[in-house]
Amino acid sequence: MSWMIFVVIVHYVVVIYMVGRVMLRPYREPASRVAWMLVIIGLPIFGVLLYLMLGETNIGIKRVERMRLIREDTLKTIKQYTIPETLRMAIPEQYHQVFRIGHSINDFIPVGGNHGVVLADSEAAIDALIKDIDEAKKHVHVLFYIWLTDDSGLKVAAALMRAAQRGVTCRALADALGSRSLIGSTHWQQMKGAGVKLAYALPIGNPFFRTLVGRIDLRNHRKIMVIDNRITYCGSQNCADAAFAPKAKYAPWVDTVVRFTGAIAIQNQCLFASDWEGATHENLDDIWQVKPDLISLSCPAQVIGTGPTERHAAMSDVFLTMIGTARRDLMITTPYFVPNEPLVSALCIAARSGVHVTMTLPQRNDSWVVGAASRSYYHPLLKAGVHIYEYVGGLLHAKLMTVDGEASLIGSANMDRRSFDLNYENNIVFYDPELTKDIIARQQKYIHSSVPVTIEEVNAWSKGKQLWHNAVATIGPVL
Repeated sequence: MSWMIFVVIVHYVVVIYMVGRVMLRPYREPASRVAWMLVIIGLPIFGVLLYLMLGETNIGIKRVERMRLIREDTLKTIKQYTIPETLRMAIPEQYHQVFRIGHSINDFIPVGGNHGVVLADSEAAIDALIKDIDEAKKHVHVLFYIWLTDDSGLKVAAALMRAAQRGVTCRALADALGSRSLIGSTHWQQMKGAGVKLAYALPIGNPFFRTLVGRIDLRNHRKIMVIDNRITYCGSQNCADAAFAPKAKYAPWVDTVVRFTGAIAIQNQCLFASDWEGATHENLDDIWQVKPDLISLSCPAQVIGTGPTERHAAMSDVFLTMIGTARRDLMITTPYFVPNEPLVSALCIAARSGVHVTMTLPQRNDSWVVGAASRSYYHPLLKAGVHIYEYVGGLLHAKLMTVDGEASLIGSANMDRRSFDLNYENNIVFYDPELTKDIIARQQKYIHSSVPVTIEEVNAWSKGKQLWHNAVATIGPVL
């Protein structure tokens, strides 16, 4: 037998084995299985390598087990930290399912005694954070996916150094890939020298070896800031200027951040503590001695933390449940829209059942893949009655959902497959008509800087454009 025949036989054996892995992989949608089989069969050698690198959501067996133990430990701690029963406000029956699905993910219950303020813009969010850091008494904890060495990034770094030097315990955690420019800079060393405790999440190390033990593109996409267990921030903003130097041609980055005070800070603290222990092995049991300010019997809220070490499709379940609760109005703002089939169906069903569904997305997306894939869903959504707007004032990066003018979801998660299956995300869902009214006002502001997309416009797209959008969307399941 010649070596050529031997190579061909080996190739087919490997392809059959890899196709078997695709078919046996749990929690994979049929469309994803078909897409990966086409890649493996249609792109010899390269397709197999691509699947090994990106095909399976694998963060490493040891890390999964360690994060499970850390999570159990943290939950035992928070259960000992009791919130007075009087602060567990009644939530209308309509939204019970949303909070129940959130509880099924992290075991967090909705807690009252909170107050939230929608911050004016990115600069105001950074200024408010710095003020809170400067006024911190016990500890400051921050986690960012992207932390740049620009004006905003260095202002926050300087505030942390000031706090550490006056005796406040400061811990800063940054994603190893998203914040690599800061981590590799002298500013990181200066922070360390000033007494700020530093760590980075999901280190890559040797890229080749990393692909053997887990996916290189599983990232910590969370944005968590907690001050003295009484203040926390939640939203889409990274620690960076709105100009966002790495992709300045899409600027400004347009974000929404809410500053919360009250018991909800404890739940965000739990997420930070588990991520910190996962990165450093340092247990933070001592931080629970600091009690939050319980503001009033208002704003029942719940933190929802998702990621590859939580249950499968948790974030998608949250979106689906929120959509299903809408009776009159549903407003969605998201920069990256690459949904799964159930989400598309849920949006269409909501619109057809009489809910006024509005979606706002950026007209120019920093990811050409996402931009093209998003538009492949426009026709069925518009046909069902969904109102779609494209924001033209920069890259709309806010991630918001409001239901019937009463309940809201805000955080780091996009309506795409990365947030569903790959990234660690943090969000807060709350029932508060007044705060939701402020969120809706922000969403309306984005719509006023947008252009409507009509069914006539989409029908007029050339066959080439339609082919391009649909072809890119077809590979969505393999991204």
